[in-house]
This record gives sequence, C-alpha cells and structure tokens, in this order.
Amino acid sequence: MEYTCHSEYKKLESVCIKTVEEAFIDEEKLNREWAALNFLSKPDMIKAKEEYKEFKNLLSKEIPFLHCFPKSDAVTIDSIYCRDAGIATDYGMIICNMGKLTRSKEPVAQMKYFEENNISILGIIESPGTLEGGDVAWLDKNTLAVGHTYRTNSSGIRQLKELLAPYEIEVIVVALPHYKGHTDVFHLMSILSPVDKDLAVIYSPLMPISFRNELLDRGFNFVEVPESEFESMGCNVLAIAPRKCIMVAGNPHTENALRKSACTVFTYEGREISYKGGGGPTCLTRPIKRKN
Repeated sequence: MEYTCHSEYKKLESVCIKTVEEAFIDEEKLNREWAALNFLSKPDMIKAKEEYKEFKNLLSKEIPFLHCFPKSDAVTIDSIYCRDAGIATDYGMIICNMGKLTRSKEPVAQMKYFEENNISILGIIESPGTLEGGDVAWLDKNTLAVGHTYRTNSSGIRQLKELLAPYEIEVIVVALPHYKGHTDVFHLMSILSPVDKDLAVIYSPLMPISFRNELLDRGFNFVEVPESEFESMGCNVLAIAPRKCIMVAGNPHTENALRKSACTVFTYEGREISYKGGGGPTCLTRPIKRKN
C-alpha cells in the first residue's frame, strides 16, 4: 500500500474509524466500563449513535476511502478513539504501547487489522516504553513532534526516534505539564492541531514556551483557543484538507477564528462521543493516507 501520511493537514484519502456500534457495543458494556475509564458520565447509546452517524457522514462526503476497525471483545469502549493505538508514517504503521493500562489490547487489535489489509508495519513500541498516537503530530515531511506526557514516556520516545532515524526524520520532544495528573486525557494534540502548512490551532496556556517559539520560527500562524473552549475540545480540530476542518460544535470563538483564517469548518454534535470521553475528531480517526 502506498503511504503519504507525513502530514496532519493534506487532503485525507484513506482513514480508519471505529463506530459506536463496534466500540460501545451495548448498554451492558457501557455500564461496566465508563466509570473505570474516567468518562465524565455514561454516554447515552441512542444519542451517541446519532452523533456518530453525523460525524461519519461528514467524513464520507470528503474522504474517498473510509474503513472501519472491527468489533473486538478484547478492547474497551475507549477504542472508539482509534488514533491512539498507532502512528502513520510514509514507511508503514508504528504500533503503539498504550500509557493507559486499560487500553493495552488496542494496539494488537489494530495491528491484526493492518496485517489482514496489507498495511505495512514499520515497527512496534515495546515495554517499558509507552507511546500514544494522540501525543504525536507531523509538522512537515521531515519533522514529527512528540509529547512527553503521562501516556508517552522516555523509553517510548527513544524507540520512536530509533524507528524514524533511518529516514532522517527529526523528532521534537515536547515536555508537557502535569495539568490534571495521571488519570486525565492530556496529549500533545490536546493543545495543537495543524490545519495547514502555516496555520495551527493551539492552546497557549498549556504549551511550553520553547515549543510555541519553535512553531513560530517554522512560520506557523496561530488560531488561539480561549480558556472557555479548551475543555469542550476547541483545540481538537481534524484537517481533512488544507484549511478544511471538522470540529466539535459549541466552540464558536475558535470556529469563527478559523473562518477568519480562510478555513472551511464543519461541526458535529459530540457530547456523547467526544466530550464525555475526552476525544475530539482527531482522536476518532486514524488517518492512513493523505494526498502528497
């Protein structure tokens, strides 16, 4: 399979998702898992299905190849946030090792799917290393930023660098703050969403000064997310093409700022599938190929 996934903003051509039906499965599973996985409250299954249908329809209209990860009894409802278990590169997938113990079976399930569908595997992050896909973001073809967080540790970052070294890819390590601690979902892409080669949605209060300056030095302009829209995932924006974005509804300041920056913006209701589990549109998708 041809890969072109050294970007967070080029036109999406192939993406994997995991639907509510395949991830949440039924009321019994939701009842059993939501609290232990630190969801804010139990998702409403009927509303979640409606929200996901809206989200999937947005993707279907814009992306030629939409693939669905299958149901698996080995994983939890967190598997709906399918970005985290793998990283896409031009040279194959990197299979992660999850920092959240309850998600430890997701990478193996995704690897099985990739192998069955002739999607090459570049490498696997091994214990004691941890690495989650939400902590990595391509800045350009030769530069990958990775967050050092409670979900992604030093060993995982070292292994990532080793896997990418033969391809002369620079890995920039971004040390993120404690914020709400071990149990919170706080990835690099919680505070950074590139939407074009020179435009990124960011939340500055939690961004290290050195990294913010690095982005400025690289020519990025910023759409700044206000404090009032951070928890509602105003900073979690999926670019489906340069300056063409999908985001969670209910973040009007960020949405308007994107439009003023010449972006086309689509929104979906995400209270059940995004807000309660802490995963916006980037988390709900595992891009496989973007147009070169």
